[in-house]
Amino acid sequence: MTGDLYLGYRDGDADTPFGKFFKPEMAALPDHVVEALQHGPQGGMALLAFGDAATVADEGYHQTENGYGVLEDGSFQVSVRTDMPEVTPAMWTWWFGWHGCDTRRYKLWHPRAHLSAAWKDGSNDAGRRGAQRYIGRWSMIKEYIGSTMLTAAIQFIAPPSMGLPEDSDDGVAVCARLGSGDAPVDVGWFVHHIRSTPVGSEMRSRFWMGGPHIEVRNAPGMASKAVRPIASRVLGDPVATARNLLVHCAQEMNHLAAFMPQLYESFGDE
Repeated sequence: MTGDLYLGYRDGDADTPFGKFFKPEMAALPDHVVEALQHGPQGGMALLAFGDAATVADEGYHQTENGYGVLEDGSFQVSVRTDMPEVTPAMWTWWFGWHGCDTRRYKLWHPRAHLSAAWKDGSNDAGRRGAQRYIGRWSMIKEYIGSTMLTAAIQFIAPPSMGLPEDSDDGVAVCARLGSGDAPVDVGWFVHHIRSTPVGSEMRSRFWMGGPHIEVRNAPGMASKAVRPIASRVLGDPVATARNLLVHCAQEMNHLAAFMPQLYESFGDE
């Protein structure tokens, strides 16, 4: 795996069995995402509160499936829906465990924004199966959100930690704490809930960033003034970052979903 920080593939990056899946051209955003961007920031009452995170696993839909805005507590929230024909929830469980050890795999996901990815505890997956390949581990990533390069630490947690049910054949929840990769400061949470549909599945992504979610890592409830400058470097302007995050999530999930069935067929038994 190359350690150089650049976008896309270079030199021998494509010389892997999965290199043929690197597709630098990305499709246009789905219409429902474009409509959300045209609408602009939404009022907090139309957005999902963090305390209601578990409802993403309920039947039906939220008032806002695609949108962003600032909540009363000062945090910002982002919601995105991704329709994925021929993709199953189990494919995403496999993906989150498979891609994290190799930057070249990570770049398949978003060729125009992803720079690097590695497990904090190394790449040894011996004995790990299914979601245990990522739950409880830290993914150290570098990527662009809009024009800002983000160095982040993502700690994957079990769905019940956020009130969601255990994974099943018809529903998978990828849950995580998001923080700085440069300092022990956490700034937000996210959940990607994938559920089966008659034609495949749909992913409903939810992010909560900033405000009360800023904490010193491993010190719940502690958010001193000293860590605010660090958090601000990760978060940036709340409205602009929320909008950029909506775009980024929609781009990467739609891009990967387009060839996920073929990728899974080739490497899903690894």
